Amino acid sequence: MSGSALPQAAAGRAQGRASALSARGLNALPRWWPLATLTLFAAVLRLGTLGSQSFWYDEAFTPVHVLRTSLSATLHNVVHTENTPPLWYVAEWGVSRVLGSGEVALRLLSALAGIATVPVAWAIGCELAGRRAALVTAALVASSPLLVWYSQEARAYALLVLFASLALLCFVRALHDPSVRRLAAFALAASLALLTHYFAVFLLVPMVVWLLWSAPVPRVMAAVALPAIVGAALIPLILAQGGHGTQWIGQWALAGRLEAIPQYYLTGYTGASLGHGIELLVLAVILAGVIHGLWCTLTEREERGASIVLTAAAAGVLLPIVLALLDVDYLAPRNLVAAMVPVSALLAIVIAARRTGHVGLCLATLLVLVFTALTIDVDLSPRLQRGDWHGVADVLRSGRYDRAITTVELGAAPLEYYLSPLGNLARNSSVTVTEVDETGYPPLRKSALDPPARGFHLSERRDIHGLIVYRFTSSVPVTLSELTLRHHAITDAHPEVLVPVFSRKAT
Repeated sequence: MSGSALPQAAAGRAQGRASALSARGLNALPRWWPLATLTLFAAVLRLGTLGSQSFWYDEAFTPVHVLRTSLSATLHNVVHTENTPPLWYVAEWGVSRVLGSGEVALRLLSALAGIATVPVAWAIGCELAGRRAALVTAALVASSPLLVWYSQEARAYALLVLFASLALLCFVRALHDPSVRRLAAFALAASLALLTHYFAVFLLVPMVVWLLWSAPVPRVMAAVALPAIVGAALIPLILAQGGHGTQWIGQWALAGRLEAIPQYYLTGYTGASLGHGIELLVLAVILAGVIHGLWCTLTEREERGASIVLTAAAAGVLLPIVLALLDVDYLAPRNLVAAMVPVSALLAIVIAARRTGHVGLCLATLLVLVFTALTIDVDLSPRLQRGDWHGVADVLRSGRYDRAITTVELGAAPLEYYLSPLGNLARNSSVTVTEVDETGYPPLRKSALDPPARGFHLSERRDIHGLIVYRFTSSVPVTLSELTLRHHAITDAHPEVLVPVFSRKAT
């Protein structure tokens, strides 16, 4: 061997030893470390900015109009003001008794549910197609801008996602082994999902049908008896609630709602403002991964796993669409959020299929990085966040006590929350004030700068991240009717008139 070859051989041996040590170091780590890392990653995304955004209307409505000191009064309000099953409200009532009703306290349950969904998603992927699918499914769920959004919202959606995902996991396991224990677990998870949100039924129907087709019928019938009883018990509640607060659904064109469903998954709840270019970028990554995965062909196990989650996702999305076409229209894109976990599992199985090798994992990693960037962008960009009604309240807090506030309907509950005690001014009544604060969002009426009555003048004009505040003041008290105040709202959106609870009212 030549002299020059000796150093090269020594270098090669050293490099080989370093590689072996590195491999042994990775292998020395416990097998659960990727799941632990992804769960911690999900927790950082959800908890790190949990209280940084204001409550929007639906969130603020809960502490203002639903939660009460007694559980019975809270449940009474759920029946008469809400359009969702009671489980989440019962849980939030318990949280509010212990932690209060601040943004972080009321959103904490959703954040914990969103974090807990990550290991459930891992287990779904693992059961369906193995460890590669588990890794990518959990990573997509952890970073999804849509799922992070609802993990930071004080509403029932994140809890629905968790229980629907648990039901899917128990269903998959029961398909492999329809034991009494596994079927009972599916029945419990399905019942909890139904008690959280009515749209859970669309995901559960194909699971029940598949179990009846593939497992012993008597055993399956016994298992589905519990969710069937829960569903039947919810019917009187559904009739009593009567679709409270769903009128806006019919006012949103069905074509627009259908377009929003994939848009929500690709870029998140507020991603539309980023433009179609960003949507196409995310879609291109997904299509590249799917085409490559199908080109490489799936294994038999992967094909079966993909067919299972495809069936669940399709039913969860298509059944509400069919009902909407039949004029039973409660199709709000956010009500389909639980279907996005099986969608993520489907993408993970195809994009990271075993035969795709490193290319599949690289494409999956790219998709996770894009999702993460979009999620972080929401934290950095007020235009992508919920309306800053807390900021509006801070501006209004310096106003006079004898005043009236006009706002858009979506601003009423947040302002009542942040500026308590406020209440709606009764119709056909009037109030004596020296200040009128008008709030809303563009487009503004051409008459927005005009004073609401003689004696008032515009004393302040503010823009709080897209929410507008006009303050009109008068040197002497003026009596204004509720109708006059509503007609002078600065926007064309449906107005509400709020006054301090103890303000002076004229007959």
